[in-house]
Amino acid sequence: MSKAICVLKGEKVSGVVKFTQDNKDSPINVEYEINGLEEGNHGFHVHQFGDTTNGCLSAGPHFNPFGKTHGSPTDENRHVGDLGNIIATKEGNAKGVITDKLVTLFGEHTIVGRTMIVHAGTDDLGKGGNEESLKTGNAGARLSCGVIGVATF
Repeated sequence: MSKAICVLKGEKVSGVVKFTQDNKDSPINVEYEINGLEEGNHGFHVHQFGDTTNGCLSAGPHFNPFGKTHGSPTDENRHVGDLGNIIATKEGNAKGVITDKLVTLFGEHTIVGRTMIVHAGTDDLGKGGNEESLKTGNAGARLSCGVIGVATF
């Protein structure tokens, strides 16, 4: 079993994301607890670089080692980093678990050392009908981010 953790920090939004995966062939569980959000959907993505020297901007685009377009976590054609949306309550909290078959903690395409980002808007899952939708899902500004590191929780 492999585990990783990400501590998200932003101006108003913070939280923790825990990743667990039994082996390289098993799905990953992404457990999140995030606070300080506006009520509603927020894009939730793994970005290319583990760099937060310029805040969340220096994390680069979504992690996309296979050169696909942006999509839903259930789509065949999607970035590895596309984890869809999390939903914040009216109190501004989002808590849950996502199970994903493409994100991995193992091998050449590991997410360890990359950046997790929570966006201001709803991810349209690549269905927005424009070029930006196929890159980012039109999810908007980067509210909070953190580098994913190995963990022993």
